[in-house]
Amino acid sequence: METVVKIHVEKLPEGVYLATSDDVQGLVAQGRTISETLEIARDIARKLLESQATDKGRPDDSSVGSSFDYPLIVSL
Repeated sequence: METVVKIHVEKLPEGVYLATSDDVQGLVAQGRTISETLEIARDIARKLLESQATDKGRPDDSSVGSSFDYPLIVSL
């Protein structure tokens, strides 16, 4: 699955680049070049999105009755 994440990149006075995103909470990446910064930001975004998807997909045991329906995704 692919998703588009808007990244804001700025050059800091120290000469390094900083990437942040309003689309992915917690995404902050820093690199010596724009390319390096975007590569780091991509890795961080992937990990944060995977973590958020996992957290949203977990049923809360306390709110589940004796039976429930759950969409189970199986990759073949």
